[in-house]
Amino acid sequence: MSTDFELAASIRNDLGKGATRRLRRKDKVPAIIYGADSAPVSIALEHNKLLNSTENEAFFSHIIALSVDGKKENVIIKDLQRHPSRPVIMHADFLRVNMNDKLRVNVPIHFIGEDVAVGVKAGGVVTHELVDIEVECMPADLPEYIEIDISELDVGAGLHLSDVKTPKGVEIVALMHGADHDSQVVSIHVNRASLSTEDEETEESSADEAKEEDADK
Repeated sequence: MSTDFELAASIRNDLGKGATRRLRRKDKVPAIIYGADSAPVSIALEHNKLLNSTENEAFFSHIIALSVDGKKENVIIKDLQRHPSRPVIMHADFLRVNMNDKLRVNVPIHFIGEDVAVGVKAGGVVTHELVDIEVECMPADLPEYIEIDISELDVGAGLHLSDVKTPKGVEIVALMHGADHDSQVVSIHVNRASLSTEDEETEESSADEAKEEDADK
């Protein structure tokens, strides 16, 4: 696949907590690049540019062209640490990508057909057990997302990882470990709130009937 995202970074030689704090005060993000049988490199990126990139879901499942002091490397984002209460990225981890080797990436799921699903029309509620799937593939085969159609699902039914259709050359990592790892991805279950309302209405109706019977006596 193409590298639709590009970022620029500089090598970080001044390390430690104090250096990291000074870096953040300059609106930069400390980060590290590792993998591909090369030594890890500490880098710094412009905070706002990285933050803007993360607002696009595809950023997390794309090859990123990262230019470090003018030298370009293909990477994927492996970890992102955010501030607990502010829209601030505290640290980022990037994994180098060898275009000739397979890689493992968590790819987002796009559910389609929810509004017309058989179970939803019958009053059921959709539950997403998973929002992404870890896949293994060559970098050129890395999908931006995996689409799952649930329009035929009825109340009480669900789909597992083994039901998911992946693009050619893409394998689901969990299924490589055996059938015991065939997790449920999505299901449609009975709307408990509706049931409670129905039960209350039934109880009220029964109580009214009982009062009427007592009055007749």
